[in-house]
Amino acid sequence: MWLLLAFIAVPLIEIALFIEIGGAIGLVYTLVIVVLTAILGTWLVRTQGRMALGQLEQAFSERRDPTEPLAHGAMILFSGALLLTPGFFTDALGFALLIPGFRRAAFRWLRSRVRVTHFSSSVPPQEPNPHRQDESVIDADYVDLDPPRKPTHDSSGWTKH
Repeated sequence: MWLLLAFIAVPLIEIALFIEIGGAIGLVYTLVIVVLTAILGTWLVRTQGRMALGQLEQAFSERRDPTEPLAHGAMILFSGALLLTPGFFTDALGFALLIPGFRRAAFRWLRSRVRVTHFSSSVPPQEPNPHRQDESVIDADYVDLDPPRKPTHDSSGWTKH
């Protein structure tokens, strides 16, 4: 029910704001503001998204609960969608979600409404290997699951079989 109300109310609010602001400052300035907020919002989402990803990686590497960095990343992603949607109301909500203090307050409110019963990590912490040269190399064995195919016809000489 709340979602239906949001899908009805948000476009009505946006239309009303476009009419009011467009009447006050003119069509061209209104469109310029909408385009500039989309460009500024994209840049802010990109920079804050990188920071949130760094915090998430740090939480994983320190074996801490990644809930808060994940929630911040989701809110930043949602703010990007709001900022790319043309309108003043959605832009205001999108910019609000880019403010770290607002995100923390929203996370606290969401956390009070959601109950987490258990969090665990099945991967034990590993000590760094002093003999390992390159951290990007993974030493592994593999097994081919599909048997090699045999050609269904003789080679024409133009292809390799």
